[in-house]
Amino acid sequence: MARLALARSFMPEYARLEPRLRRSVEAAVAKFAEHTHAGLHLEKINGAKDDRIRTIRIDQSWRGVVLAPEEGDVYCLLSVREHDKAIAYAKSKKFTVNQVIGVLEVRDQEALDRLSPALEKVAEHSEYRLFEHVFDKDLLRLGIDADLVPLVRLITQDAHLQALEKLLPEPQYIALLALAQGMTVQQAWGEVAQCMTTEQPPRTVDTTDLVTAMQRTPEEVVFVSGPEELRDILAHPFDTWRVFLHPVQRKVALRKSYSGPAQVSGGAGTGKTVTALHRARYLAMADENARILLTTFTKNLAEALDRQLGLLIEDEAVRGRIEVKHIDSVSYGIVARHHRPGIAGTDVVDPLWEEAADGLPYSPTFLRREWEHVILAQDLKSEEEYLACARTGRGVPLSRSQRSAVWKAVTVVVEELARAGKSAFPQLANEAADLTDAPEYDHVIIDEAQDMHPTHWRLLRRLVADGPDDLFIVGDPHQRIYDSHVSLASLGINVRGRSTKLKLNYRTTQEILSWAVPLLGLTPAQGLDDSADTLDGYRSPIHGRRPTVTAYNDLDAELDGLVRQVRQWLDEGVEPTAIGVTARARYQLARASTRLKDAGIKAYQVGGRSEGVRVGTMHKMKGLEFRCVAVIGVNAGTLPSPSAITPEDEDPKAHAQDVQKERCLLFVACTRARDHLYVSYADEPSEFLPLQET
Repeated sequence: MARLALARSFMPEYARLEPRLRRSVEAAVAKFAEHTHAGLHLEKINGAKDDRIRTIRIDQSWRGVVLAPEEGDVYCLLSVREHDKAIAYAKSKKFTVNQVIGVLEVRDQEALDRLSPALEKVAEHSEYRLFEHVFDKDLLRLGIDADLVPLVRLITQDAHLQALEKLLPEPQYIALLALAQGMTVQQAWGEVAQCMTTEQPPRTVDTTDLVTAMQRTPEEVVFVSGPEELRDILAHPFDTWRVFLHPVQRKVALRKSYSGPAQVSGGAGTGKTVTALHRARYLAMADENARILLTTFTKNLAEALDRQLGLLIEDEAVRGRIEVKHIDSVSYGIVARHHRPGIAGTDVVDPLWEEAADGLPYSPTFLRREWEHVILAQDLKSEEEYLACARTGRGVPLSRSQRSAVWKAVTVVVEELARAGKSAFPQLANEAADLTDAPEYDHVIIDEAQDMHPTHWRLLRRLVADGPDDLFIVGDPHQRIYDSHVSLASLGINVRGRSTKLKLNYRTTQEILSWAVPLLGLTPAQGLDDSADTLDGYRSPIHGRRPTVTAYNDLDAELDGLVRQVRQWLDEGVEPTAIGVTARARYQLARASTRLKDAGIKAYQVGGRSEGVRVGTMHKMKGLEFRCVAVIGVNAGTLPSPSAITPEDEDPKAHAQDVQKERCLLFVACTRARDHLYVSYADEPSEFLPLQET
């Protein structure tokens, strides 16, 4: 019986197609799913590097590229392209089975053949070879194809190896890169092993068996069981692409058990959230009595997680074991069992801090932060406890008498809130923790962990008993955009020995990453495990267009430019919901939304379900992703936002943290883009923008 498989590379291509072409693709691939593929003409390509490649007709101008293994009855749809581009793709690619780890690999054999004479010519004039210290048998042990070894022997410099990155299969390039960086063969094997989907390599590998190799590569190929599953996949192409697991993610998410709290970190786009979703699914499937909490920092992120989980889990019973709620909702729900809590918004709290600061040498912001980051963070109940506590992270020392004055000012605010029957969210989390006298879940999974406040961690620790698979923590300190700096160890959460760092970005192109990472500046990020966190080795195997940075004379001109850019994306066939528009200032965003609508372009706030371009502040964009992103208003005086920066003479440490937080915010906004990033500003550019772009 015929089986249809879809390559991961097909999904983003399909998502880009205009509706008419999608319907033609659906009609063609449906014949495979319904096992009526005999009615399709599978055309063999003359001169193809792989004689198992075929093409199928989509319409007069478009063709699908299909891999048809010699054995069995499996057909894998690889790509859908315009006719000439489809033929070029079909001619150039060669599919192989990695002889060591058994996964399906693809390489651009045509480009490699073109490159080989150039490498030969360079090698003729050089006695040095980059891999002269490595035996052929060791190259083969690391999975390098035997017919590629002669090419490898021609490489004389790092630049030539880098030129091969897009042409070679990822496991083979990783092996060569590790050796070139001075790693031993054993160390290089450790890097290659990260590409396996199992703990151990297969005992035997049949390099002619493409179907088994596909089954060993679920992060790259998905098998379709029939028409209904195909319809479900094609109904959400962009979302389906987002829930694929890659080898390292798979190992982390599907590990049988962790002996205690586990942590997954990594830069934007490395699949941390997908890993968390699959971990939740795995735990829910492993135990029919499991009670699982999947939580994150904000409401819109929780809603996004809930939608993605719905795509990942079809079984209602399994889905019912996972509760998805943002952390403040968790706190509110626990407290509401005892009394209905009132929430104090900024309209209530800000005037109280203004009044409390009157007559003191401290600003309202200083007092509020002292309350949130020292008193509430350490759950201090009395003045005596505050006088004796360590004020780690605060940049201004306070004498005993100064602390006493601060305590009295804070007490006035707390008492006013109590009289009004209201609480700030950090207060609510502490109250919820005090009310939690028994664990309520078997497993708790935390996404965007870097933004959780210490009061949140206190509650999370009490919601699940200490033990195997209790906490699964996912985050990136380089995306810390709120006022939370925490040490998990100080809260009794030890992740040492159970931490994994993801380094490959599968969402954003290398061109976007190379532009966006410098936005973070040179200040090292502080990890949740008390160690410095770097982006060493952070890269993307995906390549595309460089980001566009455009200057305008004023906001009106900038908004006209935004309309032109969004319309261009739409004309290129980009789904409206796959386009995001963001800014730091709300007034800029409001005007952008109005201008788009006036131009006949539907635009809606992020989180909505209407079909249109998504518009949201940089904070609202956290955790989301789009094919195309426009970041507007990156001006001096707007980014960093003056209202978000503590004066340096008041608290130099808080000032530095605030500036870094604003850098992280811009980085987060820019790395929401998968294919194209457009950045604009009016008048003077932000100090964060690279000088060469201005």
